Amino acid sequence: MARLIIVSAPSGSGKSTIVQYLMKEHPEFKLAFSISATSRPPRGEEKHGVEYFFLSPEEFRQRIQNNEFLEYEEVYPDRFYGTLKEQVEKQLEAGQNVVFDVDVKGGCNIKKFYGDRALSLFIQPPSIEELRNRLEGRKTDPEDQIKIRLEKAEYEMSFAPQFDRILINDDLETAKQEAVKILKDFLNS
Repeated sequence: MARLIIVSAPSGSGKSTIVQYLMKEHPEFKLAFSISATSRPPRGEEKHGVEYFFLSPEEFRQRIQNNEFLEYEEVYPDRFYGTLKEQVEKQLEAGQNVVFDVDVKGGCNIKKFYGDRALSLFIQPPSIEELRNRLEGRKTDPEDQIKIRLEKAEYEMSFAPQFDRILINDDLETAKQEAVKILKDFLNS
């Protein structure tokens, strides 16, 4: 039976790097990325049904009313992101283990919906100071944006105890190997 792997973390914790590693280097896990829906327009070469399902804000609201989402969030006015139940079910029926890269609230909602069929994994930086160093080291955000991300990270880290497993990423290679072990144990249970 196909399973679900929910991965949440504050920005800069290494979540995307670890998820990409698991998907690329461990085909035996049969991982497939959950394709989210968004009300933002496509960027660059993005295609509907590949990177995202692109919906108008009106379509998104209608699907919310129809209870079609496992989780969703209105990030900015009329800018929604969410996970469609129907898409996840299609992937599970195809025998894929579905991976979610979602915020902490979304992760908790998906876990609640699927229960023991889902593993929720929280990737945590060793400290807020280390997270600041990583975010500053990226050189992608101005100082005020880093401050906002750090405040959000502190809030998100308060959700860690609600997850099945917490992986502290103080060394990326070690964290990758720990993630492999966690997935092996879960998928073979």
